[in-house]
Amino acid sequence: MPHTGTPLSPWDPPLNAGAGWEPALIWGGPSPSLASPSPRSLAHNQLETLPRHLFRGLDALTHVDLRGNPFHCDCQIKWLVEWHSSTNASAELGECQGPAELNGTRLNQLHLQDFDCITTALALFQSLPFQALSVEPFWYRGEQHVAITQPFAGRCSLMEWDHLAGDFRAYAAINGSSPVACKPLVVEGRLLVVVAQLVGGSHVWRYEEASGRFVRLQELGPQRVRKPNALTSFQVDGDWFLAVADSSKAGATMLFRWSGRGFYAHQALHAWHRDTHVEFLELAGRPSLILASSSQRPVVYQWNRPSRAFLRHTDIPDMDDVYAVKHFRLRGDVYVCLTRFIGDSKVMRWEGSMFRDVQHMPSRGSMVFQPLGIGSHRYAVLGNDYSFSQVYRYDTRTGLFVHFQELNTQAPRSFAHLAIHQRDFVFAASFKGDTQIYRHITIDLSA
Repeated sequence: MPHTGTPLSPWDPPLNAGAGWEPALIWGGPSPSLASPSPRSLAHNQLETLPRHLFRGLDALTHVDLRGNPFHCDCQIKWLVEWHSSTNASAELGECQGPAELNGTRLNQLHLQDFDCITTALALFQSLPFQALSVEPFWYRGEQHVAITQPFAGRCSLMEWDHLAGDFRAYAAINGSSPVACKPLVVEGRLLVVVAQLVGGSHVWRYEEASGRFVRLQELGPQRVRKPNALTSFQVDGDWFLAVADSSKAGATMLFRWSGRGFYAHQALHAWHRDTHVEFLELAGRPSLILASSSQRPVVYQWNRPSRAFLRHTDIPDMDDVYAVKHFRLRGDVYVCLTRFIGDSKVMRWEGSMFRDVQHMPSRGSMVFQPLGIGSHRYAVLGNDYSFSQVYRYDTRTGLFVHFQELNTQAPRSFAHLAIHQRDFVFAASFKGDTQIYRHITIDLSA
């Protein structure tokens, strides 16, 4: 910390440098005027930083001496480098004494691009007074919406941005019993929502524009969907498919194909393995599915065009008891985030024929490990049922995720990103508390 120094010249009064410095305090009186140009010295005063507007109004300065101070050359000193590049005064700025990588570097050798002062954060924006299992963003009529699964209320809520209130509001709901997943998709211009339930059957609902309500279109796979746990939808060769992960002992993950009037059974996958999650992705240009199971390692299936079916390709080694798999792309490579409730969750990369380890994250009580891409930033959020959820941000220099922030969301089950009118939000579905919406904000640490 700066301290009171001894005057170094007749025009240097004793210093009492605190957080509220003003030029008058530094110089011991009124700031020098344009009519009285003079040199100023703050040399050898044990100063680690300087207030941003120290030289405001001192356009007539001829010389500034800052030598002999242990400056910490972080974002709080960036303004000094900027001032030095634009002032007409001569200046002896001294050397950096921190951070470690800049020890001994002269301040006049630093450039503005040497400072990385723009950071981000997830700030709580809105709380929704209900518990939720999943959050599914979707586009409809040029606007982004979200479908939220509320198991205890027995409802799928559809929400949109309220332009007048400046927050999110529910505009429609599908009532049922024990829903575990709500999957919206737009097929042939029609908004459909697939509601998977533990009791009462799973159904496909169609949105009626005229009434603003959902009507039931069909029951999904009677006698085939026993204990659904997750849904995903995708297109292959022009056809829409729906995959339902079945976690019952005698069940099988089912693949349904859209016929123009409904989804009908196309293929049974991975019977008797109690699958908990299914993820669609492309590996080397081939449509693929990854099935996570409580009874064995995750299995990779790939699309076989002649048979119009997914065939088993490989599994993911050394990863038993994976609850869920989420993928993302980065610089042309495909990565997956593998969630484990107990043990290490992992980030892995596809390397031609199999996935290989990139990074381990300790996880205790984790049911979701969600990658998120927001603008130029890449994050991964690891949920926790017993403590704070951990947010990691991708470091382009190391190629690894580094710890970035904690979120206080109780028992999170899903995280999802929505972009609304140049604003970015992250929904966090909570199984035990309020579902929360965070806003992604940018912060300039040098301001």
